[in-house]
Amino acid sequence: MNIRNTLLKSMLTGAVMLGFSVATQAAALPKVTLCSNWFAEAEHGGFYQAVATGLYRKAGLDVTVKMGGPQVNGLQLLVGGSCDFYMGYPIQDMVAVSHGLPVVSVATSFQKDPQALIAHQGIKDLAELKGKPILVSQSANTTWWPWLEHKYGFTKSQQRPYTFSVAPFLHDKDISQQGYVGSEPLMIEKGGEKPVVFLLSDFGWPMYAETIDTTRQMIDKHPAWVAAFVKASLEGWKSYLADPAPGNALIVKDNPEETPDQLEFALRMLKKYQFVTGGDAKTGGIGTMTNKRWKEMFDFMVQNKMVPADFDYRKTVDMQFIDKLHIMPDAADLER
Repeated sequence: MNIRNTLLKSMLTGAVMLGFSVATQAAALPKVTLCSNWFAEAEHGGFYQAVATGLYRKAGLDVTVKMGGPQVNGLQLLVGGSCDFYMGYPIQDMVAVSHGLPVVSVATSFQKDPQALIAHQGIKDLAELKGKPILVSQSANTTWWPWLEHKYGFTKSQQRPYTFSVAPFLHDKDISQQGYVGSEPLMIEKGGEKPVVFLLSDFGWPMYAETIDTTRQMIDKHPAWVAAFVKASLEGWKSYLADPAPGNALIVKDNPEETPDQLEFALRMLKKYQFVTGGDAKTGGIGTMTNKRWKEMFDFMVQNKMVPADFDYRKTVDMQFIDKLHIMPDAADLER
């Protein structure tokens, strides 16, 4: 009986110690924060999926996603230390770095930008919108609008304020508007009209979108954290495209206005246009970036006087964390 009691006591003690060890390890995970560039949506799916499925924890990180919005300057929060990673944009990143801010892109979620111009039926080509009123946000003037001016002769006199509502578009057959291919087109269809969608990247707009940004200090101080975050995030994107349910549950928790049909539509667009899996991701893996693309983006910015010609754009990007990952898209996504 004494032997039995001793063994039982030893087993219980071991179980308690194991539980304490696991709890201690979990508590010891580095806490990092990702600031998103908008309200939670399917376009953020890979990151939410990595939280929901435990990919970040498996990689040794305790990750919190801090939701953004139209009045939130995520890049400012990143530089100020309120977040460790940010869903960035190459133009904004290069401008920031040219002004001395320590922003660095270490991977990209999207091989091309989901930004589009949306018109009414009857418009056959993007060039036809020259001289016609277009609902545009202020941020367009420091991103894709100068490209439209240079390539198609658009002018600022065409611009009308965009309030992130499709109601003005639905009430005025002569007006067009900006939008994401995975969002506004569905809202317009629900309003009773089938829109004409011009994806800017189909017409030569060269930007990556939703880059994974961090700071030079984070890379220098915690390179292992950066490597773990990048790998888990890109694995999250692959997982989300295969089965979005876990990520969507967290997206809706953060943003209850995201409806199931909106999430389904956005995911369908992500797959249709191969934002995550197309381009160089087909051969280099999800998250891939290339010097050629960054040089192309830089040349565009110099041409439009967004950064000085002697700026070293290579300071904006660090590819060491993606060069050997090769997280390949599923075959089904490559065949679309």
